[in-house]
Amino acid sequence: MNGLVLGTLRYHRAGFVASFIALFFGASIVIACGSLLETGVLSDAAPQRLAAAPIVVTGDPGYPGQNQMFQERVRLAAADVAVIAAVPGVTAAVPDVSFPVTLVAATGQTGAGATGHAWDSARLGRYALVQGSAPESAGQVALDARWAGSAGIAVGRRITLDVRGEARQYVVSALVTGLGDPGTVFLSDQDAAGAVAQPGTVDSIGVFTATGVDRSQVAASLRQDLQGQQATVLTGDQRGRAEFPAVVTQGENLISMSAVFGGLAAMVTVFVVAGTLGLSVQQRQRELALLRAVGATSRQVRRMVLGETLVLSLLATGLACLPAAPLGRRLLAAFAQAKVVPVQLAYRGGWIPMLVGAAVATVTALGAAFVAGRAAARVRPAEALAEAALQRRWFSWIRLLFALLFLGGAAALAVVTGTVMNGKNASSTAIPAAMLVAAGMGLLGPGLTRAVTAVLSRPLRAFTGLAGSLALLNAKARPVRLAGAVMPVMLATGLALAMTYIQTTQSAGAERQFQDNLRADLVVGSATGGLPLSVVDAVAARPGVAAASAYVPSSGFLQPTAARLAGYQDKGERPKADPVAIEGVSAGQAVVRTTAIRAVTGDLSGLSGNTVALPASVASSDGYRIGDSVPMRLGDGIDASPTLVATTVAARGYQVVLLPASVVVAHSTSGLVPQILVKAVPGTGLGQLTDELAGLAATQPGLRVANRSAAVADRQSDSGNQAWLSYLLVAVVVGYAVISLVNTLVLAAAERRREFTLQRLIGSTRGQVLRMMTVEGLLTALAGIILGGAVAAVALVPLSRATLGTLVPTGPVWILAAVSAAALSLTLSTTLLSTGFALRSRLTTSVGADD
Repeated sequence: MNGLVLGTLRYHRAGFVASFIALFFGASIVIACGSLLETGVLSDAAPQRLAAAPIVVTGDPGYPGQNQMFQERVRLAAADVAVIAAVPGVTAAVPDVSFPVTLVAATGQTGAGATGHAWDSARLGRYALVQGSAPESAGQVALDARWAGSAGIAVGRRITLDVRGEARQYVVSALVTGLGDPGTVFLSDQDAAGAVAQPGTVDSIGVFTATGVDRSQVAASLRQDLQGQQATVLTGDQRGRAEFPAVVTQGENLISMSAVFGGLAAMVTVFVVAGTLGLSVQQRQRELALLRAVGATSRQVRRMVLGETLVLSLLATGLACLPAAPLGRRLLAAFAQAKVVPVQLAYRGGWIPMLVGAAVATVTALGAAFVAGRAAARVRPAEALAEAALQRRWFSWIRLLFALLFLGGAAALAVVTGTVMNGKNASSTAIPAAMLVAAGMGLLGPGLTRAVTAVLSRPLRAFTGLAGSLALLNAKARPVRLAGAVMPVMLATGLALAMTYIQTTQSAGAERQFQDNLRADLVVGSATGGLPLSVVDAVAARPGVAAASAYVPSSGFLQPTAARLAGYQDKGERPKADPVAIEGVSAGQAVVRTTAIRAVTGDLSGLSGNTVALPASVASSDGYRIGDSVPMRLGDGIDASPTLVATTVAARGYQVVLLPASVVVAHSTSGLVPQILVKAVPGTGLGQLTDELAGLAATQPGLRVANRSAAVADRQSDSGNQAWLSYLLVAVVVGYAVISLVNTLVLAAAERRREFTLQRLIGSTRGQVLRMMTVEGLLTALAGIILGGAVAAVALVPLSRATLGTLVPTGPVWILAAVSAAALSLTLSTTLLSTGFALRSRLTTSVGADD
């Protein structure tokens, strides 16, 4: 049997090469996505400025007991430094703080951005003086020699730095070199203590240990002493998380995106591999029929088919591990370029993604081979040759059962998408719905193809004449073969349309919500990353300003209410907090006049101090009333219990919790206000008001004023980066589906070499055969586009309803035209090229050829 397996692999090269290609590319994509998932889970980053400390203690960004992250930096109390220093084996505990710094030129223009630290933390990165003396007095600064050299700065020169939004004068006391980023600035310990966003806190603590001490034991002791606090002890490459906290918080984005697209790639791999292998086995029905006729048992036929597939899949998936790592690295670099993940995130691709990717492809291949081999083996020897001649048999009750299960699951997900999900997360159910309906339609492919062919037969016959009639007769006689060519077109078209219009529709929904919510005429921002909170009052006091409100986006968690806690305890379950979007705004008429936010109950003018405004739906579901305390955890993990002063209404999926800007700023990473929304006094010229506000740049370097259109354009630019990334991932998956399409069409044409030769022997010319195949290619493409449109509609209609409130998705019509034209041209060109190649064989040689 082993010799027979190897022999068939040798003499059926076309079918096995097609199967190899499907397995190879499918496994490569799944392994690459799995490696990205592992990268996001590990969230490693090589330490730079903290590399000298073997152990680093920092705030834990994870919400306790939940797979959720605080998006702002979680800080430690300054008192923890003494606690850590007292642990046995610790020789020094060095605190580290960080804050945004920008060099301001003599003209007032802002230059390079940097990060400020206290001089005491320079030893964490083995910084050494190159020139000058350490900044030990107020008003002194030490700069990295690499950065200072490019800016033309020397020791003794006086410079202006924008430190957390305020311009301050410093004297360069030293130039240094070390392990950190070139954009590193060291202030005196006194100045640094006054520059932090939260006095009395530190970002991280570098721990030095005594020589010969077991560092793992010291780390364990630190974890024991810090138990119960929102702190984590890091060693090795994990230390980079303290230096680059976005590695953890934004790593969550990588986990979700790689999981979604890895799952999509796995489902496409299952679809493609099963279809290609099934077609390959179907094309060998004559050979398998002869084996059955000469005495081979059903078991022997199945073993042969499974053995061939096992050898092929092991070879293909083994080789797929080679390009998977470069593909994963390129995708990670693209994510970093789009600012979805930080550039410092270290790529990790271990054996687990390789094993999973190889297992998905191998198990799928063996499953498809088992089904195809079982179908071939169960035919009685006397009927085998007749069955192989036409390949009409395709229906079974098992196939129908699974098709109904897939279609039922798709219908359920579509209903959930349109009625339960909101615009932000509707794609999480819409995409699986499209894949399930594609799987269901794939199982019913011959029947669906026959139905579409019946619809298209009359117009095709009318416009294509004799060639069209012959092509339609072929399609009617061999529906299984035609379905094998149509299904890849359906998959590629359906995925391309669904994924592209999902992105355009969700982007349109977010942009519509942003524009509908924005009532401001101007938006004040800063090139340095933010403005001090005091600037809001300065802007509001300017002539021509009717209202000015801070806008500080963040996130946090609503803690379970007492009633929910009691319910969890009765069930013996652990209570879970609900993640919420938070906006810090100015109270009263400022937020009312600059945004579309309106109070349903209560009064937004009371939004000051320790208060909060909740979405009406959230307040109603949790049973909150005006005047109740609302237990929360803010963006940096700090507990808060603000008093409810108002409830608001917003579109589903875009609700936000409103807090006073002063509260949100105090618990943000930068401690700055990103934007100030400005409403002009009626009759005031916006150009004149822009010039008036721009005058604040004299005291606030980097201040910028933009009109409403520019603010919307900036929002669209940010959405464009995210969309570009989604399109990249879609291109990878759809590209694989396109490879499958070409693969299948070439395989199908190669199998018909004998048929073409017989046609030519009875008098058909080469041109007549090509015209017949042109019509068949046109029929294949049109059927695939129609069915692909149905696949996309199952995802897009409910998603559009959830996002925009309509049944029609939003996006350029040219996308539909381009996808359809690409499918048509690719199908026709591949069909004609492969047919032309098949017609090159000599007639006497091709008559006896079966493969």
